Amino acid sequence: MTVTKFIAEFLNQFFIKGVWGIFKGIGLGIANIFNVPQYISIFKSWAGSFTAVDWILAIVAVIATVAVLAALVLLVVVLVKKYIRVRKTLVDQEELLNEVGNLNREIIKLSSEKEKILAMKVSQLGLKPGESPFVESVGDEEEEGEEKKDGDVDMTADDYSRFYKCTQVDLEMPNYVAPEFDNEITLPEICERFRNFACSRLGLFYEIKIIRLFLSAFASTRLIILQGISGTGKTSLAYAWGKFLQNPVTIASVQPSWRDRTEIFGYFNEFTKRFNETEVLKKMYEATFKEEIFITVLDEMNIARVEYYFAELLSILEMPSREEWVVSLVPSVWPTDPKHVIDGKLKLPENMWYIGTINNDDSTFAVSDKVYDRAIPIDLNSKGKFFEAPLTDNLNLSYLHLESMFRECQTKYKVSEESLKKIEELDDYVIEHFRLAFGNRIVKQLKEFVPAYVGCGGTEIDGIDFVLAKKVFRKFESLNLSFIRDEIDGLVTYLNKHFGKANMNECKEYLELLKRLM
Repeated sequence: MTVTKFIAEFLNQFFIKGVWGIFKGIGLGIANIFNVPQYISIFKSWAGSFTAVDWILAIVAVIATVAVLAALVLLVVVLVKKYIRVRKTLVDQEELLNEVGNLNREIIKLSSEKEKILAMKVSQLGLKPGESPFVESVGDEEEEGEEKKDGDVDMTADDYSRFYKCTQVDLEMPNYVAPEFDNEITLPEICERFRNFACSRLGLFYEIKIIRLFLSAFASTRLIILQGISGTGKTSLAYAWGKFLQNPVTIASVQPSWRDRTEIFGYFNEFTKRFNETEVLKKMYEATFKEEIFITVLDEMNIARVEYYFAELLSILEMPSREEWVVSLVPSVWPTDPKHVIDGKLKLPENMWYIGTINNDDSTFAVSDKVYDRAIPIDLNSKGKFFEAPLTDNLNLSYLHLESMFRECQTKYKVSEESLKKIEELDDYVIEHFRLAFGNRIVKQLKEFVPAYVGCGGTEIDGIDFVLAKKVFRKFESLNLSFIRDEIDGLVTYLNKHFGKANMNECKEYLELLKRLM
């Protein structure tokens, strides 16, 4: 038929001469590109008429052609490898997605089984699903003293509380017996006894001045910083204090990844519906029941930025009223929450102090003024010297008695008006020559720390010397030291004139150190 011949010729034009011609042409082109015998034949046919210059140009052309061929081959190989790699990645992603889907199905299955098991536990307790074990069902109360029936189960914190550790404390408190506190001991006796205990029981040696500074710091702040070179007994001092008071310290080893408050308190896991409590939070909660002194050690606290993870605690503990020392843990209220977690909030214990240890080296962050201003920093830059001490026992000390002694010192060893006037004049001098001011916070701490230091056996002028060196003159490091060199000499002269050449030695030594660093 005519139309059949037409279609055959028409399609022949498109497929045979057109499409096939394209692939045939590409194939012929590739074959001609890599037709080495033809290149040799062409070279031989022209080689007889080459001059010296022609030979050089011909060789260059051959090398260039070979380089282009090699580049084409390399390009093809790279493209193939890349395709294979991309394809493999896509396959791996598909396999991972399938695996995630399988895991999700397993989670759903396990959650269903968990709910069935919990329902069985609830039925064993004689409760309806969703009913709290603390809520008595009307008409089902057991008479007091009735023995547990067969099949009843023992309740633990894991059975009914989202705060497992804190609720465990609730369960243990009915069996707690408070120790017999020594409410007759004095501050100097505590210092001497603690020093002898550390020596005789733990083999740790500290100068009596360090012990006095350490104990006095408890009067003015909740954050004490022990800083200095490694191996001088910073962590050991806090550890020994806990052993001395028969209430071991809680050591929180700070990690470089610490960035927020969850590292201190923990966090609520929406998936498990549990609050992941830290040991620090558990000790905080335990302290709310007791009168003992509790210590939390932030070991190597500046290996992460202190003002990130400790910021909330710094702000709360600075509140003037202790009734405002409240931290919010969860936004909702469950009837099974621990006794002292009220409306999802916990009132921070008044009997807990925080001791941070700091190593100033290249692996740590600089501690900001915000932290230093709220803390009492104590330098431990040398190992304690050996001395003989009598075998000394532990001490049961109530924080209420300790704070009562501090309050007594506020009255008995109040900073003299003469010293306060000199400090005020020094403040004016520092503002005029260094553009720095003490601030009300530092003056308040000085008025709390110095009387306690005197009460521990020190002197008023040495206490003032320590506070000014660690809280005021330390700020000079942030200034351009080359511009204040001459001003430092004038400040030393001012200290000699107003406080006496034999006094304020710690301030003078620090100022001399700054001069050597210029």
